[in-house]
Amino acid sequence: MRMFLKRCRRPLLAALGLPLFLALAAGSASAISLNPLTAIKGVVEAAVEDRSADDIGTDLKLKATVVGEVLDKMTGDVISIGADVYEQDVMLTGAVEDAKVKTRAGKLVRNIEGVKKVYNEILVIKPLDKDKGAVENFVDDTVIETKINALLLDATGVNVTNFRYRSINGHVFLFGRALSGKEKRKATEVVRDIENVKNVKNLAKIRAKK
Repeated sequence: MRMFLKRCRRPLLAALGLPLFLALAAGSASAISLNPLTAIKGVVEAAVEDRSADDIGTDLKLKATVVGEVLDKMTGDVISIGADVYEQDVMLTGAVEDAKVKTRAGKLVRNIEGVKKVYNEILVIKPLDKDKGAVENFVDDTVIETKINALLLDATGVNVTNFRYRSINGHVFLFGRALSGKEKRKATEVVRDIENVKNVKNLAKIRAKK
């Protein structure tokens, strides 16, 4: 399974990374996530995750609804907003300039049928920080997420396919499922030691295999 993911990573990056970067350069909707690596993760997760195909399919449909009906319609002081879904729980991440925009995004997602719980981890940053360059932050977060994937993939006792991860200007959020408290702690420790990671918030639920 590890070899499968390693083989997929490079061609998927070539296929998805350039179009996403060009879309950003062309001024596409600001509500999309700035980091393509999470999209790459989503492409392969359905084939390897430790849960049923029906549950994965439900999450994929729910994520499409979240993105299509909420995030793509967000306007105003939005720098980027992304959504991850695991067992119908939704984690929102990204960056906005106004706390009211963060609150609005959370409320809109909570009102979507089928959403069980919303973790609103969107960061509110000052316009001055935005003016320093979204591209600069994008590169930093891309490097961090690349390292997260590689290190969790190689970490003993961690099933990376059950985790989602987002880095927003060095603030890392883990989401998904750990099979034990030990696995959850291990994942946090691995990510915390990565260069330029400012802090780690692990929201993964703990549930052993049946």
